[in-house]
Parts: sequence; structure tokens; C-alpha cells
Amino acid sequence: MSLLLEWVSWACLLAGGFFCVVGALGLLRMPDFYTRMHAASVTDTLGAGLILFGLMLQAGLTLVTAKLLIIVLLIAFTSPTATHALAKAALTRGVQPQLDEDGEPPSKP
Repeated sequence: MSLLLEWVSWACLLAGGFFCVVGALGLLRMPDFYTRMHAASVTDTLGAGLILFGLMLQAGLTLVTAKLLIIVLLIAFTSPTATHALAKAALTRGVQPQLDEDGEPPSKP
């Protein structure tokens, strides 16, 4: 494997890990259900995609790469769909976004 390909692969793996950690912190720091769900879904899709892309670069053109590509496609299609279904179910059950006294989303301090 060439040195450039190795560096790009590790950059993708590290960036994907970073986005997954940021998403986990977003789950802890966000104030309500909808912002937590947004933080988890966006960073999960991006982080997992970058990690899997880095692994594809490490594997080269093999059957492993084809399997990793199928996993990427599965995540790319199911994660947004699951997030939408979860938000729709929460709205149906009456979970409201957190608002301030004026009925507006809370502003930054």
C-alpha cells in the first residue's frame, strides 16, 4: 500500500472517530430529545461512514471492501429513515421541543 493511501486511510479513521466522540458528547450536552437525536444521527452517519471508508482503503480491492461498501449503503439509507421515524413518533406521542418563555427556541447565553 502506498504511503499516501496509508495517510488518507488513517486520516479518515481518525476523523470518523472524532465525529463519533463529538456525537456522544452531543448526546450528553444537548437540552432536549430532538437536538440529541439530531446530534446522534448526523455524527453517527458521518463518523461511521468515514471509519468504514478508511477501512476500505486499508483493505484494498477485496471482498472485504465490497462488504464494507454494503454496510456504508445500509447505514446511509437506514439512519436518516430511522431518525425521521423516531422524530415522527415522538411528535405523535406529544414530545415537544424545549422552548423558552416567549415560545422561541432558547438562545445561546
